[in-house]
Amino acid sequence: MNKGLLIVLSGPSGVGKGTVCAALRRKMPGLVYSVSATTRAPRSGEQEGVNYFFKTREQFQDMIARDALLEHAEYVGNYYGTPREFVEKTLAEGKDIILEIEVQGALKVKEKFPEGVFVFLLPPSLGELKQRIVGRGTESQDKIDHRLSVAVEEMNLLSRYDYAVVNDEIESACERIQAIITAEHCKRERFLHELFDELKSLTTAHNGSER
Repeated sequence: MNKGLLIVLSGPSGVGKGTVCAALRRKMPGLVYSVSATTRAPRSGEQEGVNYFFKTREQFQDMIARDALLEHAEYVGNYYGTPREFVEKTLAEGKDIILEIEVQGALKVKEKFPEGVFVFLLPPSLGELKQRIVGRGTESQDKIDHRLSVAVEEMNLLSRYDYAVVNDEIESACERIQAIITAEHCKRERFLHELFDELKSLTTAHNGSER
């Protein structure tokens, strides 16, 4: 059985990663979502174990010390990280799993899983991105300015990703990501790897029967 695909959806704060990811999961019920851990305070409506595993800084630092995170990063004063065991178990079972994480974390995952599928979600424009951040109503002007400055730096890292998808409309963005996943499943390397393993197994069995 082929391993599942590790799909990493990333992009600047306010671009709509969470909204697109949620819509994509509704369209693809077999796609497993990896819940991240964070020290950020919950926003209105967010639930423990559904949106994030909310941790204190002490709890998060303990997870780092135990190597219990696939990646972790500090972003705008808070820690974010991906629990390792669940991701590895899901891939081994042949299921696709999607990580919705910040850019720093995505690039760390790429160091450990270069075979992953890395998708950068772009805003239609910086002006639109600013409107989305302001529209949250949860950020001070200083934080808005800082997030926009960080977003520009992150968009300069686009070349490190496999694909870029503009989040102009949620439905269209989901369709593009679905097309990417379908194409990745059809890559010859996945079939060659599977055939190689099957031939190796058959050869071993044949040689054993000859003895």
